[in-house]
Amino acid sequence: MARRLGTLLWGCSRRLGSVAFSQQKWTSSVSTQAKMPPCDFAPEKYKSYSYERMLKIREQNISPSLRTYYKKPLLLHQGHMQWLFDYEGRRYLDLFAGIVTVSVGHCHPKVTMATQKQLFRLWHTTNIYMHPSMQEYAEKLTSLLPDPLKVVYLTNSGSEANDLAMFMARLYTRNFDIICFRGAYHGGSPYTLGLTSIGLYKHGVANGFGCSTTMLPDVFRGPWGGSHCRDSPVQTVRKCSCSEGVCHANDQYIEQFKDTLNTSVPKTIAGFIAEPIQGVNGAVQYPRSFLKGAYQLVRERGGVCISDEVQTGFGRTGSHFWGFQTHDVVPDIVTLAKGIGNGFPMAAVVTTKEIASSLAQNLHFNTFGGSPLACAVGAAVLDAIEEDGLQKNSEDVGTYMLLELAKLRDKFEIVGDVRGKGLMIGVEMVKDKDSRQPLPAEEINQIWEDCKEMGVLIGRGGLCSQVLNLWLYIKLIFIQS
Repeated sequence: MARRLGTLLWGCSRRLGSVAFSQQKWTSSVSTQAKMPPCDFAPEKYKSYSYERMLKIREQNISPSLRTYYKKPLLLHQGHMQWLFDYEGRRYLDLFAGIVTVSVGHCHPKVTMATQKQLFRLWHTTNIYMHPSMQEYAEKLTSLLPDPLKVVYLTNSGSEANDLAMFMARLYTRNFDIICFRGAYHGGSPYTLGLTSIGLYKHGVANGFGCSTTMLPDVFRGPWGGSHCRDSPVQTVRKCSCSEGVCHANDQYIEQFKDTLNTSVPKTIAGFIAEPIQGVNGAVQYPRSFLKGAYQLVRERGGVCISDEVQTGFGRTGSHFWGFQTHDVVPDIVTLAKGIGNGFPMAAVVTTKEIASSLAQNLHFNTFGGSPLACAVGAAVLDAIEEDGLQKNSEDVGTYMLLELAKLRDKFEIVGDVRGKGLMIGVEMVKDKDSRQPLPAEEINQIWEDCKEMGVLIGRGGLCSQVLNLWLYIKLIFIQS
């Protein structure tokens, strides 16, 4: 069953491609040796150390906390748009996008050209001086956000951005406590680990004081959920009797949120942080109106609302450029990373002038944030998204992919849920649909390995690594006629 499902995932993905496919209709008889779609790009010949030496260096000189995927770890050599090539020249379709980071394609020519141009002009000067690319990028980025989100602080990583957002929230409100969802991932720094509520990332040392978790409004795995809750082309198989405009699950999860406010935090709080769609936990979506209700409750307590757009931003959800827009809310602080630089290490915090001013009471400095090179890359990414029509591509291809994957859910007992929006998709694997217990690790590992052997790279998510994450990057695929 596991191998059959892995084959079907490949079959579904091979119906999609930015290059032409064979017009022969895919069937379930496709083998694990299915022919890869054609590609007109030829990678350079690999000339570095042998695979065995690379493994030895990894064991001896790289921190053991940096784990590799797969029984035989990949040694990747080159990338081109949706493709990755290993040291032997084998080609892989990248459906994980470097953990939802490559937003417009590996080595996108427009981004590469802009990077090269800036490299020859100016690599680095600190932000105590003005340089054109920083001001140009700040104006371009903030023009894409609604009022009053018009002030940006550029950083280097998502963890750093969320760390700074927490700091700003506490400075501005003069309160301390911050609420987050169980199952959330907001970073791995000692500060943000208080917001990250996945046991695998927790270490046995004190961290994240003043962070309280609240029930995750998960309409598939949580106690409440129905067949109309999510903003997604695919709903859960759970039934509900809600009338139009009424969501029983949303009402129950809001009551749980109120309970957290009444029992776990003071009467005034610093804020609430949430991803519009939970990423690391496996593309978990909330009831459509939940964030709007939660934001109102947080603001009544004096707190600010933080939207973590590290994975959902830059058109990935398709219908909107920012994930929070799909919930019809405007946060007070937005954090950005990953896709912002298409793999270049950069991130940002965007907020209001009033909140940003709280940080100016004393010195707060970042050596590399907003460097000339980073800003040139960031601007080129925004240009590529607009010029290549990638937000619309996310919506069209994501919808197609979700509906095709839903057919697998209807056919196989171990496919419990298909969810997501745009090119951010999760497929939750279960023992059976009635119990919703996670599929045993050895079985889901086999599916994962099978997909890799077929040339398809996908991610893993969920508290038990039971969700197959298809974090397709925006440029990855176009539907063929």
